[in-house]
Amino acid sequence: MWALTLLLAANIPDDPAFNAGDHPLLMRSPTVSKTQIVFQFAGDLWSVPREGGDAVRITNSPGVERSPFFSPDGQWIAFSGQYDGNTDVYVMPAKGGVPKRLTYHPSPDAVCGWTPDGKSVIFSSGMEMATDLPRLFTVPMTGGLPKALPFPSGYMGSLSPDGKQLAYVPGMQWQAAWKRYRGGQTFNIWVGDLADSKVTEIPRKNTNDKCPMWVGDKIFYLSDKTGPFGLYSFDTKTKSVSEVVKGSGFDIKDASAGPGAIVYEQLGSIRLYDLNSKTTKKVDIRINGDFPEVRPQFKSLAPYLSNGSISPSGNRVAFEARGHIFTVPAAKGDARDITSRDGVAERYPSWSPDGKTIAYLSDESGEYRLVLRDAGSDSETDLELGQSPGYYYALTWSPDSKRIAYTDNKHNLWVIETATGKNTLVDTATYEDPSRNVTPSWSPDGKWLTFHRDLDNHLNAIFIYDVEHAKLSQVTDGSSNAQFPVFDKGGDYLYFVASTNTGVSAAWLDLSSYNALNKTSAVYAIALRKDVADPNRPQSDEEGDDEEEGENKAFSIDLDGIGQRIVAMPMPMRNYVGLIPGSPGSFFALDVSPIATVVSQPQLMLWKYDLEDREPMPFARNVTGADVTPKGDKLLLIQGPVWSIVPTAMPPQPGQGVLDLDGLEAKINPLAEWKQMYREVWRIERDFLYAPNFHGIDLKTMARRYEPFLDGIKTRDDLNYLFEDMLGELCIGHMFISGGDSPSVDGVPGGLLGADYSIEANRYRLARVYDGENWNPGLMAPLTRPGVSAKAGEYILAIDGKDLTAKDDIYERLEATAGRQVKLRIGPNPSDTGSREVVVVPIASEAGLRFKAWEEDNRRTVEKLSGGRLGYAHIPDTNVGGWTNFNRYYYAQIRKDGMIIDERFNHGGQVDDYMVENMSRPLMSMWTSRYGKDFASPASTNFGPKVMITNQFSGSGGDYFPWHFKKAKVGPVVGKRTWGGLVGILVFPTLIDGGSVTAPNIAFYNPNGTWDVENHGVDPDVEVELDPYLWRKGRDAQLEKAVEVAMQALKNQKLPVIKKPAYPDKSKLPPGG
Repeated sequence: MWALTLLLAANIPDDPAFNAGDHPLLMRSPTVSKTQIVFQFAGDLWSVPREGGDAVRITNSPGVERSPFFSPDGQWIAFSGQYDGNTDVYVMPAKGGVPKRLTYHPSPDAVCGWTPDGKSVIFSSGMEMATDLPRLFTVPMTGGLPKALPFPSGYMGSLSPDGKQLAYVPGMQWQAAWKRYRGGQTFNIWVGDLADSKVTEIPRKNTNDKCPMWVGDKIFYLSDKTGPFGLYSFDTKTKSVSEVVKGSGFDIKDASAGPGAIVYEQLGSIRLYDLNSKTTKKVDIRINGDFPEVRPQFKSLAPYLSNGSISPSGNRVAFEARGHIFTVPAAKGDARDITSRDGVAERYPSWSPDGKTIAYLSDESGEYRLVLRDAGSDSETDLELGQSPGYYYALTWSPDSKRIAYTDNKHNLWVIETATGKNTLVDTATYEDPSRNVTPSWSPDGKWLTFHRDLDNHLNAIFIYDVEHAKLSQVTDGSSNAQFPVFDKGGDYLYFVASTNTGVSAAWLDLSSYNALNKTSAVYAIALRKDVADPNRPQSDEEGDDEEEGENKAFSIDLDGIGQRIVAMPMPMRNYVGLIPGSPGSFFALDVSPIATVVSQPQLMLWKYDLEDREPMPFARNVTGADVTPKGDKLLLIQGPVWSIVPTAMPPQPGQGVLDLDGLEAKINPLAEWKQMYREVWRIERDFLYAPNFHGIDLKTMARRYEPFLDGIKTRDDLNYLFEDMLGELCIGHMFISGGDSPSVDGVPGGLLGADYSIEANRYRLARVYDGENWNPGLMAPLTRPGVSAKAGEYILAIDGKDLTAKDDIYERLEATAGRQVKLRIGPNPSDTGSREVVVVPIASEAGLRFKAWEEDNRRTVEKLSGGRLGYAHIPDTNVGGWTNFNRYYYAQIRKDGMIIDERFNHGGQVDDYMVENMSRPLMSMWTSRYGKDFASPASTNFGPKVMITNQFSGSGGDYFPWHFKKAKVGPVVGKRTWGGLVGILVFPTLIDGGSVTAPNIAFYNPNGTWDVENHGVDPDVEVELDPYLWRKGRDAQLEKAVEVAMQALKNQKLPVIKKPAYPDKSKLPPGG
């Protein structure tokens, strides 16, 4: 077992470089002055003498304070804080005091340092950006409107002592701790001239170089040249690179320069490098505090409820909530925590049909096992499950309470005998499929099991399993997508759903599946025996004609000829996504109403069908789940956050049977939870990662290596920080860590007007007003709405009757205005002459407006540079946005002579087959009619040359798109190498406090038998940087090169000569006729 394995492995020696020492603490982002070191720990900032000693907390708030930097004179500390919800720039005296807020834009602002004169703070922010790249800004200590540095992007930066040059990291990374990463997003450091924005790169060979620190004539920085991050220097005079502190053991995570030293964080410690003696020492730091996040406390469990199971009587429901199993009354009594074990995850409760036992999964032993809890005595029996260790789901009792069917993460379906613990493997699914929802259904006698399973053609078929004889039978032919079988509790029928127009939607990974949004299905019934009547037989009210066939007969199934006993039920064709058996002779069907687009909100309807009435009856709307009692007389109904117990006879009335969950709470021990989640995370990687060799990493060694950090963790955010670093060892893309129970801070919704500003004549002048699409709710532009009609060049003179001048920060004046009406005074000049008063409604984010403007600017540039011959389409992802943009813009420009396909900043999603295949369709035929122009088939494509633009911020599906584009020889690729992340992610167990980690589990490889793209990216045919020098002149070097390549292709293209033949004369027999 896992816990035992870790214990046995404890005596295996690890690399001594990874000795974290006694009681390591995750102290982050240190900064140093002549006398002090300030760092982040447990979400607050702490100060300690430079020699070490007892640290003192200097900030304290529910949010996180991070990224501290001493001012050049050591008198002030700038940092990023969340005092008002948003992450903004603050300054405070170095000795402590009340922080002063400097920035108010809703975008998060990350402090990077100070200007050499100590008058302004440098920070990185997405404010005013059209793409998802941040940019570097300065803001005066006195406050006011931030000023952008003259470079198109920037993540970290340090100004030269004379303030004329900037050493900065122009890019960012989607994964902060991907170790040994060598894809397109590797960090580089540019040295840029503020006068003209020309840049040079610090020499490197595809390494990650970050944290530039300008000290005299040298730029110090961190680099992973040898694997782990070490400290290096670049001499700006000799242009030479030197190793300063060799990377060894844990990474150096962050560093900052100060008087005579560089202070750096090496995971779990803070160290000082003396610039004069060139020696390094560890700073001994002691931290004591109250740390409220580690205190056991009562917490509401309502947000964590899942996997409800109704009791046989319908009087109680068993729930999983934050690792505990609770039972909640339908009306009378109190909720009961029946497990109440700290640091244990217990999941998927299931009430036995006889009401005597509650089954659930528990990891108390170190691995998940099945626990059978006696509902009367509370005694427990635990059983090992099939092919343990693993993850298990969908505990489904047989009606006689003797067996439980369940599934596992290996896509197996099992049956366990509760008396003996014997596990029997029933079947195994064919493919990985995130939409798999296999909930087996038992026959009334508990001797048969039915379920659906995928076939080699990616469609599903219905199977029946004879438990006693271990015989599996397929009962549908595989020519339709048959799913969700359930036995009627009366014993005569089996119901299921089948679709005959599933088509490309079965290929869930392919983007073309979006072209089949609304597949439809029908409900069918199988007469299980030859003597069972057709459920749709004619009905007649006759005396003495009461039908009692099948009563008191032993349950049985005639497999011979069963396919001919399938009949369609008189229910409308819909997109059914589940069936639930009701009382004998009835069932429930859940359907998703037709949707207009892939972003439409699904409308879920639960229908009831009764064999006697034969009329589908709407039962409940917005249903997301249900569970029925063994008799089928009561239903646990889940409608979003509302759980209800209702009779199955008739549709429930609003509010009927709603469970009272307000008082559901438990005393949570965070430290015990964190240790359980630490073990859980490693189990998730062990059981879900696509590569069983874990890329050569020994998981037990890693678990042991990072375990010493657990005892020093004081906040949930620090636990995620640990997860991020340790899982980075697996060297894989899509390794994301998020969520968990951290203190929340109420935010203040800053308002934005959708504009750029300049300060002229002591006033705010509109430098650009973003148009958006006011008919589109997601792209409404406040200043261009009817009745406002503001234009570039006008001035905003006042907000809500109060003058707005250069000393004001307009974002501060618009704080808390998002979605609210605000009065503006706008005029054509800095005075009030000719001004007007308008009412606007600021928006919470300008990202959509700015991104749309960027796309349109690019389209106009292509139009201009090509003389109107080339079209332009930006593909922001291989999901909803890309599919929508391609359909909207590519097809609208098919009669252009060629196309520029811009996939920069493509965030991925699906695997594109649809766009590339449509762009590569050849001319097959021509068609003519009496009137109008002749046209081609295929008609909806462009036959001219196509050029794709990529950059390092295209990844996942944005990696595959250019790979496929090149593989299909559609055209050349211009720009930069892509991210390099083609091991995707599907669905994983949630951590007990709502946090999540991924274990990338679906990996791409080339049909030639090689692993491809992952940790490298897709190379462009023509490499072009986004040159800051040209950008400053309003030019896009990558876009211009793409147009140049496409125009050259047009010159070289040999177009076929198409000549319509003369109309035929058919007055005579054809030759040879």
